[in-house]
Amino acid sequence: MGVSFRMFLLDQDDGLYRLPNTKFGRMLRDPTSYRLPRFAGTRVRMTNVAVELLDRQPIRVVWITFGFLTFDGEGYLIVDAFNRQQYARAELGLAPSIAERGSAGKVVDAASRFVAQGGLWAPSRTLQRLLDAAALGQVKCTRL
Repeated sequence: MGVSFRMFLLDQDDGLYRLPNTKFGRMLRDPTSYRLPRFAGTRVRMTNVAVELLDRQPIRVVWITFGFLTFDGEGYLIVDAFNRQQYARAELGLAPSIAERGSAGKVVDAASRFVAQGGLWAPSRTLQRLLDAAALGQVKCTRL
Protein backbone atom coordinates (compact mmCIF):
# COMPACT_ATOMS: atom_id res chain seq x y z
CA MET A 1 0.00 0.00 0.00
CA GLY A 2 1.03 3.54 -0.67
CA VAL A 3 -0.21 7.01 -1.43
CA SER A 4 0.19 9.11 -4.56
CA PHE A 5 -0.43 12.85 -4.77
CA ARG A 6 -1.90 14.30 -7.95
CA MET A 7 -2.59 17.88 -8.97
CA PHE A 8 -5.18 19.01 -11.49
CA LEU A 9 -6.02 22.40 -12.95
CA LEU A 10 -9.43 23.32 -14.34
CA ASP A 11 -10.01 25.99 -16.96
CA GLN A 12 -13.12 28.20 -17.28
CA ASP A 13 -14.98 25.44 -19.16
CA ASP A 14 -14.09 22.70 -16.63
CA GLY A 15 -11.38 21.39 -18.95
CA LEU A 16 -9.14 19.19 -16.82
CA TYR A 17 -5.32 19.29 -16.91
CA ARG A 18 -2.85 17.20 -14.90
CA LEU A 19 0.11 19.15 -13.54
CA PRO A 20 2.93 16.83 -12.45
CA ASN A 21 4.19 17.52 -8.93
CA THR A 22 7.77 17.91 -10.17
CA LYS A 23 6.77 20.70 -12.56
CA PHE A 24 4.70 22.43 -9.89
CA GLY A 25 7.65 22.21 -7.49
CA ARG A 26 9.88 23.85 -10.11
CA MET A 27 7.27 26.56 -10.65
CA LEU A 28 7.27 27.33 -6.92
CA ARG A 29 11.05 27.40 -6.60
CA ASP A 30 11.68 29.30 -9.84
CA PRO A 31 8.50 30.78 -11.32
CA THR A 32 10.20 31.48 -14.67
CA SER A 33 11.23 27.83 -15.08
CA TYR A 34 7.90 26.69 -16.45
CA ARG A 35 5.34 28.72 -18.35
CA LEU A 36 1.71 27.81 -19.03
CA PRO A 37 0.61 30.15 -21.84
CA ARG A 38 -2.93 28.71 -21.95
CA PHE A 39 -3.51 30.13 -18.45
CA ALA A 40 -1.86 33.53 -19.04
CA GLY A 41 -3.56 36.33 -17.13
CA THR A 42 -6.01 34.04 -15.35
CA ARG A 43 -6.85 32.64 -11.95
CA VAL A 44 -7.27 28.90 -12.32
CA ARG A 45 -8.98 26.40 -10.03
CA MET A 46 -6.72 23.64 -8.81
CA THR A 47 -7.14 20.52 -6.77
CA ASN A 48 -4.67 18.33 -4.94
CA VAL A 49 -5.70 14.71 -4.52
CA ALA A 50 -4.18 11.96 -2.41
CA VAL A 51 -4.90 8.52 -3.85
CA GLU A 52 -4.38 5.22 -2.06
CA LEU A 53 -2.41 2.69 -4.11
CA LEU A 54 -2.50 -1.09 -4.00
CA ASP A 55 0.19 -2.80 -6.08
CA ARG A 56 0.93 0.64 -7.58
CA GLN A 57 -2.66 0.97 -8.85
CA PRO A 58 -4.99 3.69 -7.54
CA ILE A 59 -7.90 2.25 -5.58
CA ARG A 60 -9.52 5.22 -3.83
CA VAL A 61 -9.32 8.94 -3.17
CA VAL A 62 -8.39 9.51 0.47
CA TRP A 63 -7.95 13.29 0.60
CA ILE A 64 -8.70 16.26 -1.63
CA THR A 65 -8.22 20.03 -1.35
CA PHE A 66 -9.27 22.87 -3.59
CA GLY A 67 -7.54 26.17 -4.29
CA PHE A 68 -6.50 28.62 -6.96
CA LEU A 69 -3.36 29.40 -8.91
CA THR A 70 -2.86 32.84 -10.43
CA PHE A 71 -0.82 33.33 -13.60
CA ASP A 72 0.63 36.56 -14.94
CA GLY A 73 0.07 37.85 -18.46
CA GLU A 74 2.80 35.61 -19.86
CA GLY A 75 1.62 32.42 -18.16
CA TYR A 76 4.04 32.31 -15.23
CA LEU A 77 2.76 31.32 -11.79
CA ILE A 78 2.44 34.21 -9.32
CA VAL A 79 4.00 32.43 -6.37
CA ASP A 80 3.32 35.17 -3.82
CA ALA A 81 -0.45 34.86 -4.31
CA PHE A 82 -0.27 31.08 -3.81
CA ASN A 83 1.96 31.42 -0.74
CA ARG A 84 -0.31 34.02 0.91
CA GLN A 85 -3.27 31.67 0.60
CA GLN A 86 -1.32 28.66 1.88
CA TYR A 87 0.06 30.57 4.89
CA ALA A 88 -3.42 31.86 5.71
CA ARG A 89 -4.86 28.34 5.55
CA ALA A 90 -2.10 27.02 7.81
CA GLU A 91 -2.64 29.87 10.26
CA LEU A 92 -6.37 29.10 10.43
CA GLY A 93 -5.62 25.45 11.06
CA LEU A 94 -3.22 26.28 13.87
CA ALA A 95 -5.31 29.08 15.40
CA PRO A 96 -7.38 26.87 17.77
CA SER A 97 -4.29 25.28 19.35
CA ILE A 98 -2.52 28.63 19.67
CA ALA A 99 -5.62 30.24 21.21
CA GLU A 100 -5.96 27.43 23.76
CA ARG A 101 -2.40 27.91 24.95
CA GLY A 102 -2.06 31.60 25.39
CA SER A 103 -4.87 34.08 25.06
CA ALA A 104 -7.35 34.99 27.71
CA GLY A 105 -9.52 37.05 25.35
CA LYS A 106 -11.53 36.18 22.27
CA VAL A 107 -9.85 38.56 19.81
CA VAL A 108 -9.67 37.09 16.30
CA ASP A 109 -7.63 38.48 13.42
CA ALA A 110 -9.97 38.02 10.46
CA ALA A 111 -7.38 38.94 7.81
CA SER A 112 -6.10 35.37 7.48
CA ARG A 113 -9.64 34.02 7.31
CA PHE A 114 -10.49 36.32 4.39
CA VAL A 115 -7.28 35.45 2.52
CA ALA A 116 -7.82 31.73 3.07
CA GLN A 117 -11.47 31.84 1.98
CA GLY A 118 -10.50 33.76 -1.16
CA GLY A 119 -8.32 30.82 -2.14
CA LEU A 120 -10.97 28.13 -1.80
CA TRP A 121 -13.69 26.73 -4.03
CA ALA A 122 -15.99 23.73 -3.96
CA PRO A 123 -16.89 21.55 -6.95
CA SER A 124 -20.36 20.49 -8.02
CA ARG A 125 -21.19 16.80 -7.55
CA THR A 126 -20.66 16.19 -11.26
CA LEU A 127 -17.27 17.89 -11.20
CA GLN A 128 -16.32 16.02 -8.02
CA ARG A 129 -17.02 12.70 -9.76
CA LEU A 130 -14.89 13.80 -12.74
CA LEU A 131 -12.00 14.78 -10.45
CA ASP A 132 -12.20 11.47 -8.56
CA ALA A 133 -12.25 9.51 -11.83
CA ALA A 134 -9.27 11.47 -13.19
CA ALA A 135 -7.31 10.92 -9.96
CA LEU A 136 -8.01 7.18 -10.21
CA GLY A 137 -6.88 7.09 -13.84
CA GLN A 138 -10.37 6.34 -15.17
CA VAL A 139 -10.59 9.57 -17.20
CA LYS A 140 -7.89 10.90 -19.48
CA CYS A 141 -6.89 14.53 -19.20
CA THR A 142 -4.28 16.74 -20.83
CA ARG A 143 -0.90 16.53 -19.11
CA LEU A 144 0.90 19.85 -18.72
